[in-house]
Amino acid sequence: MSHPSFTAPQPDQDWIEDMTAWRRMFHRNPELGFQEHETAAFVASQLQSWGIETHTGIGGTGVVGVIRGELGEGPSIGLRADMDALPMHEETGAPHASGKDNVFHGCGHDGHTTIMLGAARYFAGHRRFHGTLNLIFQPAEEALLGGIAMMDDGLFERFPCEELYGLHNHPPLEPGKVGVRYGATLAACDLFRITIDGVGGHAASPHRTIDPIVVGSALVQAIQTIASRSIDPLETAVISVCQFHAGSAINVIPGTASMEGTVRTLSRTAQDTAIRRLRELCEGAEKQYGCRIAFEHLQTSPPTVNADGPVDTVISAALAVVGEDNLVRNIPPLMAAEDFAYMLERKPGAYFFLGQGGHMCHHPKFDFNDAVLPVGMRMFIQIVHEKLGLED
Repeated sequence: MSHPSFTAPQPDQDWIEDMTAWRRMFHRNPELGFQEHETAAFVASQLQSWGIETHTGIGGTGVVGVIRGELGEGPSIGLRADMDALPMHEETGAPHASGKDNVFHGCGHDGHTTIMLGAARYFAGHRRFHGTLNLIFQPAEEALLGGIAMMDDGLFERFPCEELYGLHNHPPLEPGKVGVRYGATLAACDLFRITIDGVGGHAASPHRTIDPIVVGSALVQAIQTIASRSIDPLETAVISVCQFHAGSAINVIPGTASMEGTVRTLSRTAQDTAIRRLRELCEGAEKQYGCRIAFEHLQTSPPTVNADGPVDTVISAALAVVGEDNLVRNIPPLMAAEDFAYMLERKPGAYFFLGQGGHMCHHPKFDFNDAVLPVGMRMFIQIVHEKLGLED
């Protein structure tokens, strides 16, 4: 179905200026997960103004635009962009900096939404392809909940997709480069809390207590053996205790202590092993120290796993758009998590990286690089050509 001579066109200067203006508008007006009311309303109004069938309120604040090709029957594919911001303070000092306290597009979702809008605008005037294109604007990616909410609201029943494609900006890559890999690309994410109920008392009489700080300290050390001694060395796992709270006075052994942390793995096998061992270590420490320990598995998400065929499609699109010199094949995976993973458990697809340079995502000085907006847009256009036979 593909036409080798087709290459996604470079948008003209007016188009680029429009996209830059949208991106900076989103940046000035960030919204947290499931609160993307203004963002979703703008997206929907733009899609409608271009004559695209538009569906709103999916999974809360999700939006889906549907474009049916003029060349008849064919596959149905989905492109996905996330819309939410982070609960953090911005330090860019940019003229378009966030106008809201402690809400900030520190991960570039303002850019992702803009890229998809740019592609939507193109497809509104270029519908000569086979099949159906679904443009999925997703809420609440940072909470790892928005994708599930959309699917629970009938996303794939209402808008069937045989394959899915998504992108994310990637500061370690130079602007204009594209990176993709087969298999696991981002990690599974599990969050946990451990609460230790000991016996408090005077610091001068530790023998009359069951010190939860000692128990917790031993647990922290034991937890570090999971990755090194319980996980296959050829697998990948990171387990970090990121909070440890106990005590209120300098001469009092507290009665309780609590810890919270995260597990990152690149396979379901390593994920299951890590969570099982966390529970077992807590059970063992409970018996060893004679206290009560509660393990809570607060949240879980799967690894983001690319399917081979869709990765081939991304590679083919990247060769056309950025060329071999700017394509990074088999880019190393990241231990960050992404709730696009849930969608890729349901449908085959590929998640790829768009180089942009600058500060890392979630850094207070992060800002999406507007210069790469056209590259992301052209990648989406080229992918649609590869899959649906888009004609110029």
